[in-house]
Amino acid sequence: MEIAWNAADYSRADNSDVRMLHDYEGQPGPSLYTGERGGVEWTVDVPKAGLYHLSLLYYPVEGKSSTIERSLRIDGYLPFEEAAYLQFDRIWGNTKDELEQDNQGNDLRPKQSERPGWREAVVRDSDGYVREPFQFYLDKGEHVLTLSASREPMVIHSLKLFHQAEPPTYDQVKQQYEKDGILPTTGILLEIQGEEAYAKSSPTLYPLSERSSASVSPYSPSKVRINTIGGFNWRLPGQWIEWELDVPETGLYKIGFRTQQNFVRGIYSTRKLSIDGKVPFEEMSRVPFRYQSGYRNDILGGEDPYLFHLEEGKHVLRLEVSLGEFAPLIQEVENTLLNLNAMYRKILMITGNSPDEVRDYRVEQRIPELLDVFEGESRRLRVIAERLKQLAGQSSDQEAVLRTMADQLDEMVDNPDTIPRRLNAYKTNTGGLGTWLQQAREQPLEIDAIYIASPDRKLPSKGMGAGTKVKHEASTFFSSFFIDYNRIGNITDAADQRSVTVWIGSGRDQANTIKSMIDETFTKDTGINVDLKLVNMGTLLPATLAGQGPDVAMQIGNDLPVNFAMRNAAADLTQFSDFGTVADRFRSSALVPYQYSEGVYALPETQTFNMLFYRKDVLNEIGVDVPQTWDDVANLLAVLNKNHMAFGLPVVAQAPDQWTTLPPNSMYATLLMQAGGQFYRNNGLESDLDSKIGIEAFKKWSEYYTDYKLEREYDFANRFRTGEMPIGIADYTTYNQLTVFAPEIRGMWGFVPVPGTVLEDGTLDRTVPSGGSAVLMLDQAKDQEAAWEFMKWWTSDETQTGFGREMEGLMGAAARYPTANIKALEQLPWPVDDFENLKAQFQWVQGIPEVPGGYSTGRHLFNAFYRSVIGQVEPREAIMDSVQYIQDEIYNKQKEFGQLQEQGGI
Repeated sequence: MEIAWNAADYSRADNSDVRMLHDYEGQPGPSLYTGERGGVEWTVDVPKAGLYHLSLLYYPVEGKSSTIERSLRIDGYLPFEEAAYLQFDRIWGNTKDELEQDNQGNDLRPKQSERPGWREAVVRDSDGYVREPFQFYLDKGEHVLTLSASREPMVIHSLKLFHQAEPPTYDQVKQQYEKDGILPTTGILLEIQGEEAYAKSSPTLYPLSERSSASVSPYSPSKVRINTIGGFNWRLPGQWIEWELDVPETGLYKIGFRTQQNFVRGIYSTRKLSIDGKVPFEEMSRVPFRYQSGYRNDILGGEDPYLFHLEEGKHVLRLEVSLGEFAPLIQEVENTLLNLNAMYRKILMITGNSPDEVRDYRVEQRIPELLDVFEGESRRLRVIAERLKQLAGQSSDQEAVLRTMADQLDEMVDNPDTIPRRLNAYKTNTGGLGTWLQQAREQPLEIDAIYIASPDRKLPSKGMGAGTKVKHEASTFFSSFFIDYNRIGNITDAADQRSVTVWIGSGRDQANTIKSMIDETFTKDTGINVDLKLVNMGTLLPATLAGQGPDVAMQIGNDLPVNFAMRNAAADLTQFSDFGTVADRFRSSALVPYQYSEGVYALPETQTFNMLFYRKDVLNEIGVDVPQTWDDVANLLAVLNKNHMAFGLPVVAQAPDQWTTLPPNSMYATLLMQAGGQFYRNNGLESDLDSKIGIEAFKKWSEYYTDYKLEREYDFANRFRTGEMPIGIADYTTYNQLTVFAPEIRGMWGFVPVPGTVLEDGTLDRTVPSGGSAVLMLDQAKDQEAAWEFMKWWTSDETQTGFGREMEGLMGAAARYPTANIKALEQLPWPVDDFENLKAQFQWVQGIPEVPGGYSTGRHLFNAFYRSVIGQVEPREAIMDSVQYIQDEIYNKQKEFGQLQEQGGI
C-alpha cells in the first residue's frame, strides 16, 4: 500500500521560513520551500494499520554547503531516538569537467561545487547502525507528521508512506536470468576512472593524487597526477559516490574495481552497491573490501563472479559506505560504553577521583545493579569479540580492546572490594572502548578504476609486478632531488609581473586550498601573482632580519605583529585609504591585539573565545541547571563536589618552552574584564593588574583552586565524554572536536555563553577575551599595494566563507574554520540553535592589547598563580610581586624602543 501527498498540502507551519514554489526546477506542480528553522506539519489519513517506510522527493537548495538535517515527530512524539537526526544529502561534483595544471605541470585538485537535482530519499539511520530504512508503525486513522529543521533549507515536492520490498538473493536473480534467457556478453571491457565520478554526497569526496604506486592511472613518479578517489575521506556511513556507465550491449557483465584498502585491519571496509537507484540483489547491500597492502583488482563474487544484467545505454553505479554486518556489533559496543560510563559516574559519586586504597567503600552494595551490569556487559563484549573474529576470519587488534575490557569487568565482579583501586584502569579502558567505537565506524576505501567486463575478459594488471614497483621507487627517489616541495601551485616566472611572496605555516592541505583559490580568483582578477610557500614560521624573524623574509605572513600568532611593529619590521595598514572599510569586516575586539602607537599592523584571520559546555543528561541526573552567574557556579560546585564531579575552568598550563609567548589565562581575563578591569593603563606604559580590580580578580581566580580544589590541567574532551566533568569553560572550537570525537553522546550536550557578573542595573556582563591568528605585511615588501590587495582579498567575506567551507569539505566538521570575518562566520554550516548561542557570546568578546614587553604578562601571571595556589602565598602578595616584574619588562622595552620619550614618560 502506498500513501502519497504533496508537500504543499501542509496543515501547519511553526516559526518556519515556508513558501510555495510552482514548477520549481522542472518539477511540475507546487513544491514547498522550508528554511533552516521551525517545523512543518502534514495531516495524513492512513487507511490500514501497519509498518510503513517514509520517503521524500526533495531538492537541496543553496544553503551553507552542509548536510540537511531534520527531525521527525509523529502525533507530536519522536517514534524513536534516531528520528531526531535525519539527514538528506546534498549533491556535489567537479566544478570543471577537465583537470587543470599549474605551470610546474602538476594537476590541480578539482574544486567541488553543488550539482543539485531532485532526489527521492527514504528516511534511514544517519549513523549507519540500522542498515534498512526506518519503519514507522501507524494505526488506522489520521496522523500528524512533523518535520522540524535543525540545519539547512530544502524544497520538498512530495512525501510517501509505503512498504519497500527487500532485494532478492543472487540465487533468485540467477534463476530469473535463466528463465528470461539472458546471456553473458563476450569480449567487452569498460574501464571507468575512479576520479571521473559523476556525483558525490560530500565535497570531501574530491579526486586524489596517488604517488605511492605505479599501478594507478594516470601515473607519474615526479608530477602530481589526479588519479584516484575516496581514501580516508570516504569512510563515514552514508557517504556515496556515483559513476556514469555507458554500456554498449545488453547482457550479463561482471563488475570489478582496482582498489586500495590498507586503512583498517581486523575488520573490512563495506560498501552498498546500487545501479540506477536499486540494489541488484541482497549480497550487494554489504560488499566487503578486505585489508591488503597496495592496489589490487577486486571482482565482485571473487573466482565465481556475480553477473549483473545491464541494458544497452547509460546507467548510474553508486557505492555507499555501509557498516554492513558490523553495524549491530558497533551499536552493541556503543550501548555497552554508555552503560559503563553511567556506572563509572555512580562509582565516582561514592569514591571520588582518588579513592583511599585501604578504605572499603562497598560500592557493590551502594550500587545494587553494579555487578549485574558488569557481568552482562562482559558477556556482551566477549560475544562481540568472537563475532568480529568470525567476520574477519582471524584474530586481530580490533577484538583485543573488547577482551581487555571484558577481563577487567570479570575481575571486578569476582573481587568487588578492588573496584575503587581499579578505577583509573577502568577509565582508561572505557576511553579505549570509545576510541575503538570511533575507529570501527570508519570504513575507508580508495578506488583507481571501475571495470564492467564480459565474464570471459580478464581485468588489466599493469603496474602490479615486482619489477614495476622497484622502478617506481627508484624514479621517485631521484625525482626528490629536483622538486621543491615548499612551493605550492603556480610559480611566478616573469620578472616584469607584479608578484607577492606569501609564507604560510599551517598544513599542506590548507596551503593547497589557498593556492587553488588564489589562482582561480585573486590572480585571475588582479593580475598579481602569488608565490605561496609552506614554511616553519619560527624562521620568520631570522629571515626578516636577514632580508630574506616574505612580503606577507599568514596564520601568525597575536603577539607577533606588535613585536614586529616596534622594530619597524611590519607595515602600518592604516596608511591605505580603504583601511576603514576593510576593518569593518571584523569586530573591533579582533583588531585590538594588532594596534600599536596609533597604527594597525595586521588583519585578523581567526578569532576564538570561550563558551560554557555542559552535559544535559548528567546535569539532569544530579538535578541542577546551567549556571548563569558566578554565584550560580559557586552553588553548582557544591553539588558537583558532593557527587565527586568536576567543573572545568580554562587549563592553567606553562608555555612549552621559553621562546613561546604565554597569553594571559582566559579565565583570569574573563573575571578581570567582567569587573571592568584592564590589563594596561597609561597608553600601555604600565600594567594595571596591581589595581584594586586586578587584585580582586586574581584573588577570585585563585580561590577556585584553593577553596574549591578545581584541577589546573586536564583533558577536557575525554573527561567531558565520560561525564566526570559534565560542565566546563573551553574554547568554542572544542565543539568541532566533540562532534567528531564523541559521537556516542550526540544530543546529550550543548554550549551556551559563559556565566556572567551581575551589574548594578541587573544585567549580566558575560565578557570573555579572544585569541586568534592574523595576516601580516612586512615593511620590506617591495610592492606594498600588491600585498595589500592580497590581504584584502584573503580577509574578504567571499574568500573567508569559501576557505571555511573548503576546509570543512576537505577535512570534515573537525576542521570548521573560526573565521574573524563577521559575515563569513554566519555563512559557515553551524546548526541554527548552536549558532544563536555562539552569536550571543560574540557580543561580549573583548581583545587583549599587545604592548612592548607585554609578553611577560602571561608568564608572570602564571608564576603568581602557582605561588598563590601551590606555594600558599597570599594572593595579593603573589600578584603584586609579579606585577613588579611585568612593570620592569614593559619599562625596559619602552625605553629600548623610544616610547617613553614619545609619550612623556611614566
